[in-house]
Amino acid sequence: MDIHSIKTLGDLKASGYKTRSVKQELRENLIDNLEKKKNVFEGIWGYEETVIPDLERAILSMHDINLLGLRGQAKTRLARMMVYLLDEYIPAIEGSELNDDPFHPISRFGRDQVEEKGEGTPIHWIHRDERYTEKLATPDVSIADLIGDVDPIKAASLKLPYSDERVIHFGLIPRSHRGLFVINELPDLQARIQVALFNILQEGDIQIRGFKIRMPLDIQFVFTANPEDYTNRGSIVTPLKDRIDSQIITHYPKDIPTARKITEQEAHVKEEQKTIKVSDLAKDLVEQIAFEARESEYVDAKSGVSARLTISAYENLISGAERRALMHKEKTVARISDLYSVVPSITGKVELVYEGEQEGPGIVAHNLVGKAIRSQFVEYFPDPEKVRKQKEPNPYKSITDWFGSDKKVDILNDFTNDEYQNALIAIPGLADLVQARHPKADKDTRLFLMEFALHGLAEYSMLSKHTLSKGLQFKDLLSSMFTMPGPGDDDSFDTDDRF
Repeated sequence: MDIHSIKTLGDLKASGYKTRSVKQELRENLIDNLEKKKNVFEGIWGYEETVIPDLERAILSMHDINLLGLRGQAKTRLARMMVYLLDEYIPAIEGSELNDDPFHPISRFGRDQVEEKGEGTPIHWIHRDERYTEKLATPDVSIADLIGDVDPIKAASLKLPYSDERVIHFGLIPRSHRGLFVINELPDLQARIQVALFNILQEGDIQIRGFKIRMPLDIQFVFTANPEDYTNRGSIVTPLKDRIDSQIITHYPKDIPTARKITEQEAHVKEEQKTIKVSDLAKDLVEQIAFEARESEYVDAKSGVSARLTISAYENLISGAERRALMHKEKTVARISDLYSVVPSITGKVELVYEGEQEGPGIVAHNLVGKAIRSQFVEYFPDPEKVRKQKEPNPYKSITDWFGSDKKVDILNDFTNDEYQNALIAIPGLADLVQARHPKADKDTRLFLMEFALHGLAEYSMLSKHTLSKGLQFKDLLSSMFTMPGPGDDDSFDTDDRF
């Protein structure tokens, strides 16, 4: 059908066009996609067996939907992607503010146009992107914003009495007729405003002031909300919840590979930053930080830890390496020490419980990085706790013995490549440990794993790690207990103070 040739109601009738409700549209287009094995929700990872099938079932059932989950779980993105299940274009009466269906106009303007012009009624075609409306629920949202109110200016300019329905200014919901309407953070909407949605959801009509208007709106509603036990600003009133047909529970990624896919897809890595090499382990460590935060007793689990944390952290990790490359005018790779440059991405994105606030967001963030290193360490090297219990040779003995002879090593954030390498290879047994466990690793990966081994041994209390003003210092655990911090040292984040 050539939509450019159809410009009047008569043309539309002659073309054989049939009107469908928006929910029928979504349902039938989804059926077509499923039969063709086409995934509309491309780029949504981790929901393939859980959320997306639930959402598809709700669409097939022609339900209004509530997506319930913690922050950063792609609820709004899912709602926005439903647009792709709409027809690319639909016809509407030209000039109608309510997207009137030429065959079934619901507004006074639309009815008057059809009555006056008949089959000559002009129509225009609306693209599916124009049929999506999104509103963030805030306490100041009014009924007039959502549904409408009498407009005294319109009454004066048209010289109409207030009893004439043409003086009505329609709100966002009527203007979303024949489209998708999304309300984000539904519990934040005042209870009296939620009550105003009852009739719209159940009967599909609206009431404005004293007007007796029967307006059968055709809208697919999608709501998003945090669990009620989290938000202390309000809740979804029970009768409204009862009118929302399907409530779908979202969740965070359940494994590191899925979380990595999301971060790598969403992170904004600038073109000039793509020369910086980031190992798979470094990427896994960034994701592990979020997993540790979600399990931490110092982080409010009801608040959640958004996927935005790892996206920002990954960007900061790369920028930390980029800064060093720019300073020394040399190519570089992301190092373990660069993980501490992601702390600003953590402190603003986790909500702490009382005990966490007492510790301080900086200490909590540093310790989450440490816990991530500890969790990943045993995937690459022997578990130090098991090594202690075994009678077999200790693979870490030459390293810990060297530090035990009153030696220490500084790993500074701004080390050149040569300084970084020299500091690591100076530690007896460290290179041998990596070579034995990862013989096929290239030079950059070997150096990364050597530094990783130092951090891991510190997290398992086989070495001591102290924060310096420009980096970190590793030394023997026992000797560090009897040594006062020196000039430029900052012992606020020693591993001896781990949770």
